[in-house]
Amino acid sequence: MGGMTRPRISARIAAISESATLAVDSKAKAMKAAGRPVIGFGAGEPDFPTPDYIVEAAVEAARNPRFHKYTPAGGLPELKQAIVDKTLRDSGYRADTSQVLITNGGKQAVYEAFATLLDPGDEVIVIAPYWTTYPEAIKLAGGVQVDVVTDETTGYLASLDQLEAARTERTKALLFVSPSNPTGAVYGRAEVEAIGRWAVEHGLWVVTDEIYEHLVYGGAEFTSIATATPELADHVVILNGVAKTYAMTGWRVGWMIGPKDVVKAATNLQSHATSNVANVSQAAALTALTGDLSAVATMREAFDRRRQTIVRMLNEIPGVLCPEPLGAFYVYPSVKQLLGKELRGRRPATTAELAELVLEEAEVAVVPGEAFGTPGYFRLSYALGDDDLVEGVSRIAKLFSEIR
Repeated sequence: MGGMTRPRISARIAAISESATLAVDSKAKAMKAAGRPVIGFGAGEPDFPTPDYIVEAAVEAARNPRFHKYTPAGGLPELKQAIVDKTLRDSGYRADTSQVLITNGGKQAVYEAFATLLDPGDEVIVIAPYWTTYPEAIKLAGGVQVDVVTDETTGYLASLDQLEAARTERTKALLFVSPSNPTGAVYGRAEVEAIGRWAVEHGLWVVTDEIYEHLVYGGAEFTSIATATPELADHVVILNGVAKTYAMTGWRVGWMIGPKDVVKAATNLQSHATSNVANVSQAAALTALTGDLSAVATMREAFDRRRQTIVRMLNEIPGVLCPEPLGAFYVYPSVKQLLGKELRGRRPATTAELAELVLEEAEVAVVPGEAFGTPGYFRLSYALGDDDLVEGVSRIAKLFSEIR
């Protein structure tokens, strides 16, 4: 029975950590189910239902026998065309349908991009704070993540000098995300152009996640690095999806746009991993993308109002410092000044401990900065109802007023 001493779980999979954002969300939901009035700032999803006309299209699709069968692994041809048209409309980037792969949500696009580009030991420059899924996808591909850490003093924007300092002869790609999850940072056009030119100059790939492209506020504008630096075309992979723009997180439709050889290789991978994305979801996405952007305009207005409220309220709490985010639907306040101080008989030394205390004592769920590679911060999503938002931040303020 010598084989019994072998680990049950492979080292590769055992090394994956649970999604911290989903873990916080499930703990909050469990407390809620037990009757506690928990307010959750954890999950990154709009609190709006998917627009009716999109749902109707899905109902129709479910009745269509064509969609009861396998369809091409890489996606419905008409959805690929809609993505080509939408990308040209929204970011000025011109692609061909052979450069598009439809994936099971944005997460599969992230995974497949790194699986396709990286060999073991290849380095990827990642700007921290970063979304929790990126490190796991890079690690699974055998890649090595090199962090460029930003903080509240620059509004979480990385400088060209920082990127250059992180580059080695093993660097294969830069992961570029603007608007950013978790910080809401948005890079200006000149900065995006400069970063794109730097990548071209050093022969680097750029993997750019544009899922929050339509959620920008105030004077901020979204700039696609693929458009800003056209000479990057042969070395850029764009990741996107319908989840955030159309409140379709549960439908699981994302996509990847890239050079033909990369997309073909990623499609081969997907043909063995999942085959086609569910046809009903693809049909819903087709309707979303061929319609106008009025659904997102309504949401953006609500998010903008909540954004201003939450930034103001957080900055009124002594020891909390919250830069104004210009995109997505998150704030990323620093709570470093509150660590190590006494609160209800405890002295939380880390933001993970402080977040736990906030959940237990104030019944408010926030995600600690540890999840995003920078301890000392909280991420709060403001994609929740106005009343809950005010009540939730008020509870935090009330709890923190007891800090000694």
